[in-house]
Amino acid sequence: MGTGMIRVGVIGAAGKMGREVCRAVLDDPELNLVAAVDVQSNGMVGELIGGDSKVKLSDELDTLSDAEVEVAVDFTHPSSVMGNLRYCIRHAIHAVVGTTGITADDLAEIERLIDEEDGETNVVVAPNFAIGAVLMMRFAAKAVRYLPSVEIIELHHDQKADAPSGTALKTAEEIAAGREGAPHAAASKETIPGVRGGASNGIPIHSVRLMGLVAHQEVLLGGPGQLLTIRHDSFDRASFMPGVLLAVKAVSTRPGLTYGLEHLLEL
Repeated sequence: MGTGMIRVGVIGAAGKMGREVCRAVLDDPELNLVAAVDVQSNGMVGELIGGDSKVKLSDELDTLSDAEVEVAVDFTHPSSVMGNLRYCIRHAIHAVVGTTGITADDLAEIERLIDEEDGETNVVVAPNFAIGAVLMMRFAAKAVRYLPSVEIIELHHDQKADAPSGTALKTAEEIAAGREGAPHAAASKETIPGVRGGASNGIPIHSVRLMGLVAHQEVLLGGPGQLLTIRHDSFDRASFMPGVLLAVKAVSTRPGLTYGLEHLLEL
């Protein structure tokens, strides 16, 4: 093992995203995969993803401490992510979180837990690790100043645990921050309850769940006689890996909680 390699553990390693993270970490010469945790599986990482990795899958979070993990990557489930984070913060393990369903209350708890442990742990939480998706949000926040009528359509695979997506909620938050004045209000009356979708920060969000999709979102911005569509598509989970690896390498230099991959990019 080379000097200076970051010791990485993956929580949710047997899931679709977890497997992709394991592959990406194993392929990166600056990173060393030393632990893999998943309640659903056992055996070796190599058996799970192909290859010769002898890292054992474990269902115990203590595996992270035993393996002296420096950075844990969590792609699990909204019902378990906060328990995993409490463990990491108590054991001074930096965390990179892509699990969906993190709420504002959860973020506040993360900050409080970090403070209680004297700031020994840093946490990066990102609703979306695809760099193109971060750019989509940034462009939409700029465009709403000129095209104030805006709606969000997000489309994901049918096994996604929550709706709307964290990306859609973060997009609405950024658009609201970039907007000048009150949100544009459409006059339509619903004759079928919910047909206009939900709303966050006064911005309608429509969630589509279909087999065959991965992760997709478009922001529609309307003005007199015109429409601007800003769309991002992740066709493969590999699209998230450059952002995940960026966060794994940067988290130790980002004190406290960082919410959103944009803070790690020079935008």
